[in-house]
Amino acid sequence: MRTGKLCVPNTTKTMKAIVQRVTKATVTVGEEQITSIGRGLCVLLGISVEDTQKDAEYIVRKILNLRLFEDETGRAWSKSVMDRDFEVLCVSQFTLQCILKGNKPDFHSAMPAELARPFYSSILENMRSTYKPELIKDGLFGAKMQVHIQNDGPVTIELISPTGPVDPKQLSKQEKQQQRKEKMRSKGPSESGREKGALRSRQDPNASSGAEGDVSSEREP
Repeated sequence: MRTGKLCVPNTTKTMKAIVQRVTKATVTVGEEQITSIGRGLCVLLGISVEDTQKDAEYIVRKILNLRLFEDETGRAWSKSVMDRDFEVLCVSQFTLQCILKGNKPDFHSAMPAELARPFYSSILENMRSTYKPELIKDGLFGAKMQVHIQNDGPVTIELISPTGPVDPKQLSKQEKQQQRKEKMRSKGPSESGREKGALRSRQDPNASSGAEGDVSSEREP
């Protein structure tokens, strides 16, 4: 007889977002088109019953700073939606919080509509206050929508907010590191950075520095 621990699926509840780079996206309710964007990001956002403002802040920061666009010279994965003044269409999507019970979807992990509505509105306000409010578009919360997405690439990124309690000191440290990275990117590669890269190459000639534009070659919090 075999003994051992029972394998239990991870049911930790976190905020989830599916971010798609698009050339255009529209939201229609019934026969009426209620909103549309040109080039930018279409975000499907799923809020869980356990989400807090910390989760919202993390997701908003990532959405607006993901480097999914090319720069003016055509170099890929180097600019964010804010860098390029592109639009963002955000659509509430409770089905992202689905837990399958056999083949039947269960949505009890999603935040109830009466709580999710003001919480979702606060996320949109956060985006608008961080970026340009006129470039943040929205679907119609709680409505049956037809979302038409013209994915560019295709490029699709899944975001999940961190789980567990957040240490304020660690969070502050991560924020400062992120700010330093953004400043360094705006100034271009430093001499010391190039020297370190050359030193690593001499030490390990087989090590790869990452292809140009490869997002896996850099780490961000």
